[in-house]
Amino acid sequence: MKLKLDEAGHVVVQDGKPVYISEDGKEVAFDAPATVATITRLNGEAKSHREGKEAAEKALKAFEGITDPSAAIKALDTVSKLDQKKLVDAGEIDTVRNEISKSFEGKLAEIETRAKELEGQLYAEKIGGSFSRSKTIAEKFAIPADLVQARFGSAFKVEDGKVVAYDPHGNKIYSRARPGELADFDEAIETLVDAYPYKDQILKGSGASGSGAGGNSGAGNGGKKSLSRAQFDALDPAGRQAHVKAGGEVTE
Repeated sequence: MKLKLDEAGHVVVQDGKPVYISEDGKEVAFDAPATVATITRLNGEAKSHREGKEAAEKALKAFEGITDPSAAIKALDTVSKLDQKKLVDAGEIDTVRNEISKSFEGKLAEIETRAKELEGQLYAEKIGGSFSRSKTIAEKFAIPADLVQARFGSAFKVEDGKVVAYDPHGNKIYSRARPGELADFDEAIETLVDAYPYKDQILKGSGASGSGAGGNSGAGNGGKKSLSRAQFDALDPAGRQAHVKAGGEVTE
């Protein structure tokens, strides 16, 4: 744009405003005061927008890392409804947290105790019941089932709801009659007793074949088993108890 000049070379003025000629030939009376006012207004608006943008960016920094705005708003709404006094009082918050922790630990301890009780009941029913109901023990042993359990009970465990027997080396006892399958209770107890060095003292009718036992048993003593002091002292505590429980005698 360039100023319009008259024939004398003076600037042409229209309503007190200098006239300019644009590139397309149109004449425009330039209102300088209005233009300055507009520039000032726009500068003010730009400053206001810039300051607002900076304030918004500063406020948004507090929410960096939040990927779910709706969840954040919900959480803030929940927090706003909590007891403000407890939130301000950090000691109170710690107290509440500790109480919750104690309550949880107490419940967990109760559950663990109950689980142990149930485990004990299961063991008593599964293993204790197996000893008390065993046909082998009732027919072949000269001592009561509870004494048999006292000696051999540690060899049995409950696994997946079933009674499983282990030999002295920690290996599971498998059935001889059903190769590849675990031995049932009666077969397992027979296997364990076969390996027991004092089996003659706890099985019925074994006194006659036991070491030193045959010479002192029979009608002369009413069928009671009789052991010499040396034989009795050679027994382990369970064997001695079993001998006495069965009414056996000890001779000098």
